[in-house]
Amino acid sequence: MPFDHNDHYHRLLLRKVPPGALTALDVGCGTGRFARRLAARGLRVDAIDASPEAVAAAGTAPGVTFRTADVTRVDLPPAHYDVITCLAALHHMPLATVTALRAALAPGGTLLVLGCYPERTPADWAVSLTAVPVNAAARLAVAAADRIRGHEPQPVRAPVRPPGTPLPQIRTEAARLLPGSRIRRLLFWRYLLVYRDGTPG
Repeated sequence: MPFDHNDHYHRLLLRKVPPGALTALDVGCGTGRFARRLAARGLRVDAIDASPEAVAAAGTAPGVTFRTADVTRVDLPPAHYDVITCLAALHHMPLATVTALRAALAPGGTLLVLGCYPERTPADWAVSLTAVPVNAAARLAVAAADRIRGHEPQPVRAPVRPPGTPLPQIRTEAARLLPGSRIRRLLFWRYLLVYRDGTPG
């Protein structure tokens, strides 16, 4: 896909990284684009993905340790990471996985989830109708730029699962599992969840 919805929000996510952060965990890192951007800011990044194909395509990068792993089956170091990111991956695992991610946050750390949700409510469909023409225009622009540069993206065939949990339920569960977290609906079929360790419940 020439226009990647997750990549579109990288700058938004980077603005949410706490000042002075040194360590990061990128869950569902895919081919490592966001992990590399975190490392470029001086963070030491552990990047994990359950897809061996995606991790193989990620290769290597300074400041990033890539590994194939299912975050629901690994023991994360407690109170360790200054920032934990999860881009378009949470719907591949139980939502309660956020409690393990919360436990791995260092004091004052931040959990950032760029999540996907299915369209179920009138508000969902209204935002989708707004997004469709913008999405089409962005795809055309990116595809044209790629042709000019002679760049032909080679997709990685990683497992993809459609989201199943509606946004109202995500909000309810997040309030229970991550007291004080904030969820914001974004344009391109995404939401942003921000949880800061130490936030009052």
